[in-house]
Amino acid sequence: MRSPGRSMWLDELDPTPPPRPPLGGDADVDVAIVGAGYTGLWTAYYLSRLAPSLKVMVIEREHVGFGASGRNGGWAVGELAASVEAYAKLSDLDTAVRQARAVFDAVDEVGRVATAESIDCGYAKGGTVYMARNGPQHRRQIEEIEHQHSLGFTENEFRLLDKADTEAIVGATRIRGGVFFGATAAVDPARLVVGLANAAEARGVTIVERTAATQIGPGEVITDRGTVTAEVVVQATEAYTRDLEGQRRRLVPLYSRMVATEPLPDEIFDQIGLADRPTFADARYMVIYGQRTEDNRLAFGGRGVPYLFGSKIDPSAESDRGSHDLIIETLHDLFPAVRSFEITHRWGGVLGVPRNWVPFVRYDKPTGVAAAGGYVGEGVAAANLAGRTLADLITETESERTHLPWVGARSRQWEPEPLRWLAIRGSRRILARADSIENRTDRDARVAAWLSRLVRG
Repeated sequence: MRSPGRSMWLDELDPTPPPRPPLGGDADVDVAIVGAGYTGLWTAYYLSRLAPSLKVMVIEREHVGFGASGRNGGWAVGELAASVEAYAKLSDLDTAVRQARAVFDAVDEVGRVATAESIDCGYAKGGTVYMARNGPQHRRQIEEIEHQHSLGFTENEFRLLDKADTEAIVGATRIRGGVFFGATAAVDPARLVVGLANAAEARGVTIVERTAATQIGPGEVITDRGTVTAEVVVQATEAYTRDLEGQRRRLVPLYSRMVATEPLPDEIFDQIGLADRPTFADARYMVIYGQRTEDNRLAFGGRGVPYLFGSKIDPSAESDRGSHDLIIETLHDLFPAVRSFEITHRWGGVLGVPRNWVPFVRYDKPTGVAAAGGYVGEGVAAANLAGRTLADLITETESERTHLPWVGARSRQWEPEPLRWLAIRGSRRILARADSIENRTDRDARVAAWLSRLVRG
């Protein structure tokens, strides 16, 4: 039965996974992982492969995939929120480029594991088409491709498209041109996270649900159902980090919201394309994202009013009618042919954003405390690389991954309220206004570029 406000991906799981038991009291393990989303489960999975004798427990407050891992847009995209240059400041340019290509490979690794573990997640590596739908967007894309090629990336990785090339991939309105990025696969994120949990359990990992961690520290995780003692503690809590003692300002939870259509007939896709199931977006400042699902729906999302005062997470905000109506309006503007088809699902969720917008992997060997996250909504593939890297670090397995510049990356905390609320809300209004100006005048809204540099400074 369809659940109002529940993500389409979770709602369509068949069969619905049975609940796992909670922690049954105090426990002693080798590695305790807090969070049964992609980061936590990939870490557990790779630990079970590298060191099968380790006793690994994953602790989840709700159920597997409850957070962003079961609600996202289904983009396994080979990108990190921070630029190559941002990571080059932490290492050097060659190493930062190598890290970028490691994320490209993580997209393929997700597919390899899905095949090896018989995880039916609708994996389709169709790349991403980023449309330009006004002059400023098109000019930014030309500059971006020149920049990417100057760093050594190839046409197979980043390719500039003209109007006809873009329209051959996606039949949206008002296309001026586009960019094709090869390292993306469309997936059903809930089927992926559930399948990954099952694969980890089959390799000996223990997963407990309905167990809320309240405090994480060296050697232990304190929960509402007992204390778990462990030599290594991994924090994989993303946006929900704000619920842990002393960590309210470490990552900001920003909202993103999605809708999905009913399955569409083939003749509609004859008009709007997406034959190879590429994911799609455009070059506006206020992010939108979509995919053609395995069962021929359009799953489409965006970030409107993304932040609640005090880093609050409120389930009612996930089904905000006004925000979803704006997303539907944008979908219909892109593809007028889908106006007459039913929107079957509306949902939302939170993603984690560090103050410098730089995703990170950390492991402090003396204390045994590890963490990864801050993906800013691009975590499906990045979490795979993070999980592999954490497993290497914890087991002291030498690999190129352990020397990538996001290992050990740090960020200062977010500002206290009301500064945090004013800055985030204000910046989103400016970016939305910039998009409106560019659509109306076909001229660059330079304030948006300035603001982007300021926010990430």
